[in-house]
Amino acid sequence: MIPTIKQSRAFTITYGAYVTLFFIYLALPLVVVSVFAFNDSLFPSLPWEGFTWDWFFGRELPKRGVFFESGILGSIGTSAFVAVSVAALSVGVGTCNAFLFNRYEFRFKSALYILMLLPLVVPGIVLGISILVFSSTLANGIEDGVGWDIEALRPGLVLVILGQFSFITTIATLVISARLKKFDQSLEEAALNLGATRMTAVRTITLPYLKPAIFGAVLVAFLMSFENFNTTLMLVGSDAPLTITMFDRLKEGSTPVLNAVSLLLMLGSSVLALAMIAFQRK
Repeated sequence: MIPTIKQSRAFTITYGAYVTLFFIYLALPLVVVSVFAFNDSLFPSLPWEGFTWDWFFGRELPKRGVFFESGILGSIGTSAFVAVSVAALSVGVGTCNAFLFNRYEFRFKSALYILMLLPLVVPGIVLGISILVFSSTLANGIEDGVGWDIEALRPGLVLVILGQFSFITTIATLVISARLKKFDQSLEEAALNLGATRMTAVRTITLPYLKPAIFGAVLVAFLMSFENFNTTLMLVGSDAPLTITMFDRLKEGSTPVLNAVSLLLMLGSSVLALAMIAFQRK
């Protein structure tokens, strides 16, 4: 709807109702999950048995809270380690990719760009299976050939990081490229005319200009890695990230402690999103 074009009252009411229902549809599942994180019941469902903090701070079974669940806390640490590693790798490579595709012309540039975008259209579970088959085949071949058992090529955290990096780096590249396209290269040329080297001009002029995009790419990469399930499921080893741990708990039988974990994740994601908005405004 274009604000400058006057609309009929009926259309305005209908449009407002549609937008309201749309946001209710998006928010209602999150609200339900949050509410049942405080339900004094062993099951995350009706009836409402009363308000409790046990699913956060309870010490004893069967109502041991999330802050005293060593398995869940350990998986949160694993997810954080993976997410930080993936974010660092993705943003570093994504920044280089942004300069490569925006500043240079070379043969097969379009084909390489399409190849970079390919992981975004491949389903995550297919991507995970493909990486697992390739790495396992390579590891078996090396072991049979020279007798070396390379643990990094087996399911585990290294493979999880590489699997998530394979598609998250594409998103980081697109985020940083979008801002780099708006950069006025005459600023770099002025620095070069004043005696600065190419690297000095990039470091002191271009990178500060890209700082909001780089910060946003870090947050996006971190959150996407932290909540990734499909690709991680195919590559995980004994150290399971949070999404895999929650999936295993659901197979055993859901309890409100998973609602409590979900609520904490929503709050953490909201804080990071607000931090990104505040940084970009600044």
